[in-house]
Amino acid sequence: MAFTAQDVKTLRERTGCGMMDCKKALSQTDGDMEKAIDVLREQGLAKAAKKASRIAAEGVAFAMTNDDCTAGVALEVNAETDFVAKNADFQGFVKTVAETVMAEKPASVEELLTKKAAGTEMTVAELLQEKIQTIGENIIIRRFERYEGTVATYIHAGGKIAVMVKFDTDVAVDDAFKTYAKDIAMQIAAVSPSYLNRDQVPEDVIEHEKKIMTEQVMNEGKPEAIAQKIVMGKIGKYFEENCLVDQVFVKDSKLKVKDYTAQTAKALGGKIEIVSFVRFEKGEGLEKREDDFAAEVASMVK
Repeated sequence: MAFTAQDVKTLRERTGCGMMDCKKALSQTDGDMEKAIDVLREQGLAKAAKKASRIAAEGVAFAMTNDDCTAGVALEVNAETDFVAKNADFQGFVKTVAETVMAEKPASVEELLTKKAAGTEMTVAELLQEKIQTIGENIIIRRFERYEGTVATYIHAGGKIAVMVKFDTDVAVDDAFKTYAKDIAMQIAAVSPSYLNRDQVPEDVIEHEKKIMTEQVMNEGKPEAIAQKIVMGKIGKYFEENCLVDQVFVKDSKLKVKDYTAQTAKALGGKIEIVSFVRFEKGEGLEKREDDFAAEVASMVK
């Protein structure tokens, strides 16, 4: 057997399938988690599973814009415990890092660490080491993005999720536009789209989805010719679920996000296009046990 009881548990968490179905799928695939998910999907037992199966990191996701909303920053800073994430000193450090990214425009975390931290005489690396000493926990600046243009940001659940959205627009960035922009950012936080629009979905992803959908339909006993037509309908549904502009708008189920955008642009007398977005969820993709995370942060800091 090339898998453990923990693998079965993880597969259950990721797919919502029963224990025996998960064990069978892992047996068929020699313990390959991603292939086992595909097997369960082909059997119609599971929906597409997110890459991040469990979140083991603490810390905070943060986002901010400058005063006139012409630039924005989103970032994630990890710590070992939730207690530290709520510490005012830690939160102040996160804000300083964001302000430094805003001002210095570094291209990477490595470059950011060499920059002078906003409002101090220290580099970001020196300030980070000072915070590790005074707070008493390892801290890591994990990732960031910086946008220029017309930018809006949103922080959900006190730093669990941070969203930043860039727009191409000729309307005034007034309260009406800011309400619309916040709605879009909240949509991204709530529904977690994988892509902006269907043009951004890679061809290999579409082919992979089509293969799984075809297996699903043929497993239901449909002939191949009919299966192909059904799959085209299912691909349309995939775009609606995974592409932001095609998603149902969470505040009004009669509209899609693109309809709400067009409606707002018309009301404000100009054009609005969503150009790109960033969604950082605290600990996303760090598939580690709780007791491993401190060691991982320590190794990254060193």
